[in-house]
Amino acid sequence: MKLSVEKKDLLNVIARAQNIVEKRNTMPILVNVLLEAKGEGLRAFATDLEVSLTDEIKATVKDGGKVAVNAKSLFEIIKELPEGKIELERKENNWLKITQNRAVFNMVGISPEEYPVFPTFTTQEFVRMDGPVFAEMIEKTIYAVSTDETRYHLNGVYLEVRPDRDAAIYRMVATDGHRLSMIDRKITGAAPKSTQGVIVPRKGLHEIRKLLESVEDSVEVAIEGAQLVVRNGTTLLMVRLIEGKYPNYQQLIPQNLKEHFLVQRESLLSSLKRVSLLSNSKSKGVTFSLSGGRMEITSNNPELGDAKEEIEVEYKGKEIKIGFNARYVLDVLSSMQDDIVRVELNDQLSPGLLRPHEDGSYTCVVMPMRI
Repeated sequence: MKLSVEKKDLLNVIARAQNIVEKRNTMPILVNVLLEAKGEGLRAFATDLEVSLTDEIKATVKDGGKVAVNAKSLFEIIKELPEGKIELERKENNWLKITQNRAVFNMVGISPEEYPVFPTFTTQEFVRMDGPVFAEMIEKTIYAVSTDETRYHLNGVYLEVRPDRDAAIYRMVATDGHRLSMIDRKITGAAPKSTQGVIVPRKGLHEIRKLLESVEDSVEVAIEGAQLVVRNGTTLLMVRLIEGKYPNYQQLIPQNLKEHFLVQRESLLSSLKRVSLLSNSKSKGVTFSLSGGRMEITSNNPELGDAKEEIEVEYKGKEIKIGFNARYVLDVLSSMQDDIVRVELNDQLSPGLLRPHEDGSYTCVVMPMRI
């Protein structure tokens, strides 16, 4: 294998690859990226057996071939080299020689035959999905994914699609049992033929979100068997879906809540950040006390002290005092961009429901805490 390639192109592709590779060394071989020179390009492969990436860049290939090397070390070397052409050459015993001007690096590699078999797909039934909308849906749900490994079916976001005339309604839902986030978005174009819901793991969603950062229009999406495939130009991301049945999330969404108030998002966000500084470090408990057109937010920690702040709200219901985990409410508020938030309540034992005042398609539920 012998080729020359532009530094900026190589850096971009290795940066994506090193995000994927396994850092915990459960399988040492997964810290490597597989490079293949073929035709007029250089392909890079990276996988942790859950998320797999393949990407291709233009290169001047003199001799084709493959080699696998440590992704992080390769990235650090390429990052420090100046702009311009870089020469890559596989030497004996699978060493990789990296040359630019007077700089020469020799990296220990491994045989490409030792690299895990890379996942493939055969489907051509891709649908186009608006990139910024897809990114927004991930942003508004990923924070509510459970981190409890024993509840593996909650370790991802549930994605389902419903056909709707000349469009499709995409829904994403996440819950960890203490809170829930659900968003619907209508996307013009054909819906996938398989509309059965799937569970996309957290790491896969993080990588999809990184991919979408550079997408201004749309990406191609397909579901085949137990994997989700996302394609954008030469970049291909394959995510192994979580097997299992997602809980009936509709049961977690309270109906017919009797009381509600409207509040400025920034006002509630900043007050909650301040008051939660003196909350219990584990439970992060704060209390909302509503009466008339005001709400008092309080926290108390015997080891640190207490805090109290009052903000204006649009509320005409009965007096209510209810406790919440401040971090859960802050996550919801941080995921919104709207000026006004609508909060619906029943009493101190019932969940609170939060959504943007002007957007009923984004719903968040937070379970109350004992006060």
